[in-house]
Amino acid sequence: MKVATLQFAPRLGDVDGNIKRANELLKDGKVVRGVGIGVGLDLLKPDVLILPELALTGYNFPSLEAIRPFLEPVGQGPSAHWARETAKRLHCKVCVGYPEIYRENDAQQADSTNPTETCYNSLLVVDESGDIILNYRKSFLYYTDETWAAEGNPQQGFHQLSFRNSNPSSVESQIATSFGICMDINPYRFEAPFTAWEFANRVLDTKSELVILSMAWLTLLERNELDSLADEPDLDTFNYWIQRFMPLIRKKMGHETNFDGDDANRGKKIVIVFANRAGEEQGAEGTNPARYAGTSAIVAITQKPQPRTSGKETSSEEGDPGDDSDAAETDAPSFDTKILCWDMMGATTEGICFADTTADPSMVFGLVKASK
Repeated sequence: MKVATLQFAPRLGDVDGNIKRANELLKDGKVVRGVGIGVGLDLLKPDVLILPELALTGYNFPSLEAIRPFLEPVGQGPSAHWARETAKRLHCKVCVGYPEIYRENDAQQADSTNPTETCYNSLLVVDESGDIILNYRKSFLYYTDETWAAEGNPQQGFHQLSFRNSNPSSVESQIATSFGICMDINPYRFEAPFTAWEFANRVLDTKSELVILSMAWLTLLERNELDSLADEPDLDTFNYWIQRFMPLIRKKMGHETNFDGDDANRGKKIVIVFANRAGEEQGAEGTNPARYAGTSAIVAITQKPQPRTSGKETSSEEGDPGDDSDAAETDAPSFDTKILCWDMMGATTEGICFADTTADPSMVFGLVKASK
């Protein structure tokens, strides 16, 4: 599968300007450590393109009043129009974050004079023809979302995506996919235990092979620290993201086949797409500006079973679930666990993050045993 994300720095409330900038970046081509290599997305031919959370409106709206001019009914606003046109032009699926308004009474009867309005932080997914195949609503809200949005249903963040390879006569593949938006991977309201792993456990429970995350993930770095990173990733942020998927490392993956044709009997993998944004947005009066971590990445967590040792199993330094009763299955074998990374963007870079998951990764991370 070929996967692409667009990491850029949208300006708050500048929808037209953000659309123009997104189109320029998709045309200009992939970026490697800040250097464009001149391969636009039309030549990369991705199967799916993922944009950040609230990609074309900006994220840091302080209130419902502030974001109201930019709210869109499902499939009817500028974000949906851009997604449809881009999907048809590039012949790929497109996922774009946008602010949704849902009028319940309007949906039931066109002549309603007192519709009930509910707003959501949503992710619209359209297919290659521009038809809507999913509208997912963020279920774990960050405090900025709570000023205007309602919680969505996390169970609606799962879908069987259909993909066809380059052979027109081939049979479509169904790929179990989990969708999330930024805060969804954190503990609920930061009140649930860190080890509740709500999102990661849903990935395992649904036997998902692909995880798509649309994000506006903040960084605590100061402006000068971000500028010094420039086209290097924020590895503290990346490490935290991987931490939030610890069950995928410690528990046995349940899917029976790998969607890209690898022999699942010799090892399984789950591909995770972190589609984050970059840049800075001014905060509300008297508050610090919001700075975003960039560092979009396309990775896979892989498990390869190791031969059982005679007698009692002992803990391996690379992903053995046996010594963690909270995360492990009692009958799970030892795993050789790796994290593959095909592409990772810099903290401030704008451009395309791209991966062909059938190709060799550019980086491979092992796991080290935690110090006691």
